[in-house]
Amino acid sequence: MLRRRALAFFLTVPIAAAGAAVWITDAASSSGGPPKADPKGTGDPGRPAAGGAEARVLPSGPLAADARGLVPIPVEALGGPGRPWTPGRDTRVRAATEAARAVAESVAAELRAATGLPLPVLVDARSGTGADLALVLDPDPAGRPDGDEAYELIVTEHGATIRAGVPVGLYRGAQTLRQLVPVEPPFELRPAVVRDAPRYPYRGIMIDLARHFYPPAEMRRLIDHLAAYKFNHLHLHLTDDQGWRIAIEGRPELTGIGASTQVGGGPGGFWTAADYRAVIDYAGERFITVVPEIDMPGHTNAAIVAYPELACDGKQYTPYTGTRVGFSSLCVDGEATYTFLDEVLGRLAELTPGPYLHIGGDETHTLKPAQYRAFMARAQPLVAKHGKQTMAWHQLASGDPLPGAILEYWGAARQDAAEVAAAARAGHKVVLAPADHAYLDMKYSAGERLGVTWAGTVDVRQSYDWEPSTHLPGLPADAVLGVEGALWGETIKTIADAEYLLFPRIASVAEAAWSRPERRDWADFRTRAAAHEARWDAQGINHADRLT
Repeated sequence: MLRRRALAFFLTVPIAAAGAAVWITDAASSSGGPPKADPKGTGDPGRPAAGGAEARVLPSGPLAADARGLVPIPVEALGGPGRPWTPGRDTRVRAATEAARAVAESVAAELRAATGLPLPVLVDARSGTGADLALVLDPDPAGRPDGDEAYELIVTEHGATIRAGVPVGLYRGAQTLRQLVPVEPPFELRPAVVRDAPRYPYRGIMIDLARHFYPPAEMRRLIDHLAAYKFNHLHLHLTDDQGWRIAIEGRPELTGIGASTQVGGGPGGFWTAADYRAVIDYAGERFITVVPEIDMPGHTNAAIVAYPELACDGKQYTPYTGTRVGFSSLCVDGEATYTFLDEVLGRLAELTPGPYLHIGGDETHTLKPAQYRAFMARAQPLVAKHGKQTMAWHQLASGDPLPGAILEYWGAARQDAAEVAAAARAGHKVVLAPADHAYLDMKYSAGERLGVTWAGTVDVRQSYDWEPSTHLPGLPADAVLGVEGALWGETIKTIADAEYLLFPRIASVAEAAWSRPERRDWADFRTRAAAHEARWDAQGINHADRLT
């Protein structure tokens, strides 16, 4: 039992190493540093060495079989013969500059949780002995791919180096290192060279808080899952017919009344502004941008119950705990609507450091097309007024999207493809979240307790086997901003339910968003992802057994 508990702790941190010494430096500004060696073996004295040790000959063949469980699959992963590196017990964290301190503190905190060691963080460019893991801020790509999230990871018998141009690249490389650490002791790492960068700049998961409420602690657990698979956006669906989940100063009834329910009649709940900022900060430490969504003009029953003047149809609205869609709408012609939206979007913009505000825009079945366009003509400028960029579901393509608006495609069987492709050709970027591949609330197969089937069933292979750049006919490949998986909450009651629907399909979405198409192969992915099941078990993740 003690051994299993220790293993569980070990596997819950992004860089899990028993007493690894950690050295974080900045190659451009270091006045001291480790012995120099060329990572390509050419003897260039201007390059930092792997793990603070000479590394003249690096692996150049395939990764060892027990080290191939990398998800998402990187641009390049090499291995070879040689002695493994086993992290030692001389434990330090060394940051050469203030620019590296934040990553150093994050790594140190994660390792303290795993080992119980003090792990002091030093801001000091000088080298020292026992620096087995080096995280190097190096602006010269010199062989690694381009981009802020690009990194190079080198493991030799002398230690390991993660090299990147900026801190986010170091953090992404750390997730790869985490996956190379074996599940069972003695935690030996085989020789490896990994060079990698993401295919798309937007890689997200959407979590629906409106139908099922997640307290901040549960959201932090979900953020940890996203970070482990290199996602960089968390889309929060904060409002819907069933609940309003974010406190807005000056509008107390949004949470006093609108947050009191959820699907099935549960107690609901909401986040305070402080809760929301704490979640944003937690995500930001893992280089994940939060995208808040206030759905409008439909999916607004909770807001209308709280403030009846937002509706103009004369109907009596009451709290809603079902799952029907499309029956509610804000009053398109009422000035109270736009005063309300100005207040809500303004407050949310103040709380949100990221560039996007998502304004929903789907399933407005009670509005005529002209009414929908009139509403969006008023709502989109409010986003810009508060310094943010509009995101919306793909129905905005037929609602006169303003320049710069980003469309999120959620259709099944390529519905509305022509309208979305036309908007993309007019200059709008598109995030792809097709329901028949990336909606993670779909049942894996018929007869499952959890999930829905309106877009069919989505097993792991279907969630994997699609190509974003060619998914929608007529959509220019360069219009694809990225990929998002969506977890709607109709059947979710607990965090275990959420994890069952997420895992293992979160790995499928991660690879569609990160990896190059020529690197992707279903049979290979299935083997690599199956190697993660032992890690999920050790972390207590309630995953579906759908890979073996």
